[in-house]
Amino acid sequence: MGRTLSTRLIETVLTLVLMSIAVYLLIGLMPGDPINMMIAGDPKMTSEDATRLRALYEVDKPILQRYLAWAGQALQGNLGYSRSFSLPVMTVIWPRLLNTFELTGLSLLLSVAIALPLGIWAAARPRSTADYLINLFSFAGISTPPFWLALLAIWLFAVTLGWLPAGGTADLRPGTGFGTALLQKLRFAALPVLTLTVLQIGSFTRFMRGAMIETMRQDYIRTARAKGLSERGVILGHAFGNALVPVLTLLGLSFGGLFSGALITETMFAWPGMGKAIYQAILDNDYNLALVGLLIATFTTILGNLLADLAQAWVDPRVALQ
Repeated sequence: MGRTLSTRLIETVLTLVLMSIAVYLLIGLMPGDPINMMIAGDPKMTSEDATRLRALYEVDKPILQRYLAWAGQALQGNLGYSRSFSLPVMTVIWPRLLNTFELTGLSLLLSVAIALPLGIWAAARPRSTADYLINLFSFAGISTPPFWLALLAIWLFAVTLGWLPAGGTADLRPGTGFGTALLQKLRFAALPVLTLTVLQIGSFTRFMRGAMIETMRQDYIRTARAKGLSERGVILGHAFGNALVPVLTLLGLSFGGLFSGALITETMFAWPGMGKAIYQAILDNDYNLALVGLLIATFTTILGNLLADLAQAWVDPRVALQ
């Protein structure tokens, strides 16, 4: 175990370094720079002002030199300032990170809690009416465009019924009670969480169903039935744990989305999350904000893969960590 974690730590560090170089170079090679945007927004800015600002922000230096300067500061814990917000990067990212974790975390928990039982139920009754209906629902969820589902949810629950707000986040004033604050947060998060949950249930259900059907064909399942175990005992006691192994890989890959955000859903519901922040930072040539946001997404994806491997080894002792 210790050797595995040490190897993964080295791989993670190397991946983050390579990712930071690639992202910094790609953003730096985009046409224009933040000073050009300032000039476009302020016609009174002179060429001398632009030159002074380029020197101040070090935009006039070669891109590799700028990256090395940023990397040196990052190793000291200074991730730089966001040019778009004129604030430290972590000050900008932290509330958006929490918003994204709130949104995608709730949707992931709900989708897993719904999809796994649906997949087991469908696999236990192959080619039944229930199996066909669950498959139809799964394919509909996989095929539905996120923006269309978001618009449908807004039209139904916000415009027609008026039950929920169409977008934004709760504006909590100082002194608001915990119960009231929680209720307001849930009201504003309900529609985006519902949208993401429906979109994820389909793929999770299909994976769970396929893994269960494959597991139910194994010899040890026939042996368990021959010993007189109930069908419920066979499914939950023998098949479920083994079928869960490939599903954990999918869940591990989904873990990265907990912190990298869901751009389309966040945009449709005006949810200030990481996906929207990273996208806008790239458009604005906000190097520091885009770079740190993408590095967080990369790190959480790697962490999700590691957690999936550890969970697989815990569920199935036959899986050896290398």
